[in-house]
Amino acid sequence: ETTISSILNNITTRGEKDLIATMPDGLDVVTGSCMQIPCSFDIPDPQKTFNSAILLSGLWIKENPNFGERPDRVIFNSSEMFNRYQGKITGNMSQKNCTTVFFNVTTSYSDIYFFRIESQPYRATDTEKSVKIVVSDLPSSPIITVSGEVKERTPVSLNCSAVAPCPEHPPELTWTLPTQFTSKNQLQENPDRTNSVLSTVTFTPSYLHHEKNITCTAVYPVGTSNKTAEHNMMLNVSFSPKDTLASISPDDSVSVGSCVNLTCSSTANPPVTNFTWFQISGGKTTQVASGQSYTLNVTAGDGGLYYCEGRNSHGCGKSNEVQLIYNIYSKVCGHPFKCVDSAIKSSHVLFQENITCPNA
Repeated sequence: ETTISSILNNITTRGEKDLIATMPDGLDVVTGSCMQIPCSFDIPDPQKTFNSAILLSGLWIKENPNFGERPDRVIFNSSEMFNRYQGKITGNMSQKNCTTVFFNVTTSYSDIYFFRIESQPYRATDTEKSVKIVVSDLPSSPIITVSGEVKERTPVSLNCSAVAPCPEHPPELTWTLPTQFTSKNQLQENPDRTNSVLSTVTFTPSYLHHEKNITCTAVYPVGTSNKTAEHNMMLNVSFSPKDTLASISPDDSVSVGSCVNLTCSSTANPPVTNFTWFQISGGKTTQVASGQSYTLNVTAGDGGLYYCEGRNSHGCGKSNEVQLIYNIYSKVCGHPFKCVDSAIKSSHVLFQENITCPNA
């Protein structure tokens, strides 16, 4: 027995291998907005063609391409005046462009969709290709990418992209950075023919921007209001050693034979890989040690000024100078209690053997 249901099923399956639809795999859409589905089609069998002069209808089918027993799955038919979903085929169907815009989408639109063409007597559905629509109350976050390494004193560009499922009302992108910058926004078409907004910002970072936050904010116009989404990223700035500091312990005068520790610290990214110590004595600079710490037992030749250098792959940083002072104790007066302990403190002359006592 032939029924209306079986006839519809035959119609939906007849020739369904004769259509190849091209569309994106998926779209992320915000509620209340519109969505544009880029779409084109082809008929691979040259023996099966359609007359483009005849009115060609485009249909969108929800959930399952077989709608014989579920005609409500056809949510849009371009030949009908009233449809379940308000939309419009903006592409030129006679040129095999089936791009379609749907308006005021809701979360109930989230599903997979198939495309079908109908033109007497040609009818076909691509049952192997669908587009997945995901509708959310909040827009998806933009994406920040960095073009290359971020180095101090070197101009760098950051890119922020946000999907634009409704090209007629694309999102506006704004930046928050810890320094002055210039930016440029443009609407661009992706390889799958979906759209996105790209914003490029260019600035010259310093080491003070390391580990500072940057933000890209996408503002989507939806009706009379806006919906926003943002992406935060921490800057990773490469820089040569900064704030290199030398310290000495103890920091007052010591006796010959005492132990003295010199320590070097520095801020760098990547961290310092090599510390080097130098001594300035008698107007001459000499490299004396390597390593972040330098320990020595004081001798008569150790007096003078010391500084360190820290080095990484981006350069070198030099520290302040610290002074090593030591004491010479003399007893030349005949009476130890009337002798004077003397510490000679000067930049370079740190040792004097002849010490005299005052008259008793």
